Amino acid sequence: MEARARLLALALLSCVPALGSSRRDVLELSDADFDYLSAEHETLLVTFYAPWCGHCKKLAPDFEKAATRLKGTVQLAKVDCTANLEVCGRFGVSGYPTLKIFRNGRDSGPYDGPRSADGIYQHMKKQTGPDSVLLQTEDELQTFIKHYDASVVGVLSGADSSHLAEFLRAAALLREQFRFAHSVDLELGGSYGVTSESVLLFRPPRLDNKFEDSVIVFREYLTIGSLRRFIGDNIHGVCPHLTMENRDRLRVRDLLTAHYDLDYHHNPRGSNYWRNRVMKMASTFSGRGLFFSVANKKDFLSELEEDFGLGTSDGGELPFVTIRTKLGHKYTMREEFTRDGQSLERFLNDYFAGRLKRFIKSEPIPERNSAAVKTVVAENFDDLVNSPERDVLIQFYSRSCSHCKKLEPVYTELAETLSSNPNIVIARMNAGDNDVPNGYDVQGYPTIYLARAGRKDEPIRYEGGRELRDFLKFLKSESTHRLRVGAAKVEL
Repeated sequence: MEARARLLALALLSCVPALGSSRRDVLELSDADFDYLSAEHETLLVTFYAPWCGHCKKLAPDFEKAATRLKGTVQLAKVDCTANLEVCGRFGVSGYPTLKIFRNGRDSGPYDGPRSADGIYQHMKKQTGPDSVLLQTEDELQTFIKHYDASVVGVLSGADSSHLAEFLRAAALLREQFRFAHSVDLELGGSYGVTSESVLLFRPPRLDNKFEDSVIVFREYLTIGSLRRFIGDNIHGVCPHLTMENRDRLRVRDLLTAHYDLDYHHNPRGSNYWRNRVMKMASTFSGRGLFFSVANKKDFLSELEEDFGLGTSDGGELPFVTIRTKLGHKYTMREEFTRDGQSLERFLNDYFAGRLKRFIKSEPIPERNSAAVKTVVAENFDDLVNSPERDVLIQFYSRSCSHCKKLEPVYTELAETLSSNPNIVIARMNAGDNDVPNGYDVQGYPTIYLARAGRKDEPIRYEGGRELRDFLKFLKSESTHRLRVGAAKVEL
């Protein structure tokens, strides 16, 4: 028994380093050692945090996993800003978590990449090495462009080319988003019809298709701005692969997405089976303002459920098709995706003809809405908040928000105080169970806006105190209609 106990104890002890290894892979920095320790690392990603910050706690496990995967390549570190005021103040940290990239101890700029473990890993891998890789042979070129992501290659006439410095400046500025390489031998561009200085954009080989060219040539005058526009206009092609990392860049326009079991690492042929059918429709409906994409539905399951009302069992192995416009309007294809693509074509014809009903996540419209504070849901938002004659103070809240619960009696008193004003409405909406309309930026709770009569497209965010007099002062200043308490005007 004693021998077994000793073996068990040894086994448990051997596990302890593994359990804490990811935490040790994140370097802890302080006011006393930040400067000299950060200078030891060519590339360093630092999160400035506060122990009480909920977003920081959510980030921590992914940050630690990424640190372990990047060990030996990129160092990850953290600074507790509640205990290290000097260094956090010096780098302008005003919110948590704040992530910054440092190179050899110097602030290189904010980290604006994804916050998942894999996203941090992929983003920071791109931060290593030169801004642009020098290619000297055809083999080096082919190795560089046979990559999962797109490649941007400058073909220049020599090391003394006037355009080389501008290309390298563009690469330094855009390296977080794109892969860059360059050659000072024009012959490397010969296979692509290049005989003078140019930039070649190679789309990812996994996305090769018969509907578009895999290589695009940039022949305009080279500046950082012109190259940035060229890459942005061409890199995604007719039907890009939508991911958690690039979704914000792709969703600046009206976008159709087919979600299915897409996996270019293990099943590229199967992944392109459905993509080819989407691309056919993209070509048919090109030039009409709608862009197309495909995505791995596993990456977007929560979004499909919460934003589009699609259950995980809907559609089986067939793609879910959604449209999200830049104004936030949402549509879903309820008909089964047929292999001949005809169901998708019918869906698109209905979309362009205006026959589709928008999907709106909404609680039921209340049968009675007679309380002083009016209840708003997504289905009646236009009727209540966008009523053109009324000023509406709308609070977006969450059921679990303690600050919202604390505000409730003051907010109710405000509504009762202004009950004699027929053209001023005090309202609230549960933002967790209802779609928040475009134009209202709700990142935390409570968030309060004033939608003024005649200016509904310009809501004003309320940033004042939480006492009755604060709200009254704000409304007196910003409302279209004059305030009255009972029969008297409010004087503040």
